[in-house]
Amino acid sequence: MDRITLTGIRAVGHHGVFDHERREGQPFLADVVLWLDLAPAARTGDLEATVDYGTLGQQVHDVLAGEPVDLIETVAERIADVGLGHAGVHRVEVTVHKPQAPIPVPFGDVAVTVIRSRTHPTQSASPSV
Repeated sequence: MDRITLTGIRAVGHHGVFDHERREGQPFLADVVLWLDLAPAARTGDLEATVDYGTLGQQVHDVLAGEPVDLIETVAERIADVGLGHAGVHRVEVTVHKPQAPIPVPFGDVAVTVIRSRTHPTQSASPSV
C-alpha cells in the first residue's frame, strides 16, 4: 500500500495534566503516515485523487494547537480521526511528541503512537479538528 508521510509538524499547545502546562503551553510535534492508493493521482495528476498534504498539515497543526486535553494519547487519537476523515485512506499512524514533558530526569523525547484503520476506506468520515 502507498503512503503519504508528514513529519515534524509543530505547534504550541496547552495539553497536559498540570496547571503550568495548561497555562504556559509548550511545543508539540506530530508525525503522520496515511496509507492509501496513490496510483489514481499518479496517473492523472489530479490533486482530488489524493490527500492534499498542505490541508492535512494545517488540520494536524490545528489539533496540536487546539482544545487542551490531559493526555497526548487523546491528541494522537484526534489527529488519527482527521487522517481517516480523508477519502481513500485505509490506515493512519500518528506519533505525537512532547519534548518538554515534565519528566524529572534528563530525556530526549517522549512520544505516543496510535495506529488506526477504517473498515471501508472508500467512505469519508468528517475530519474532526
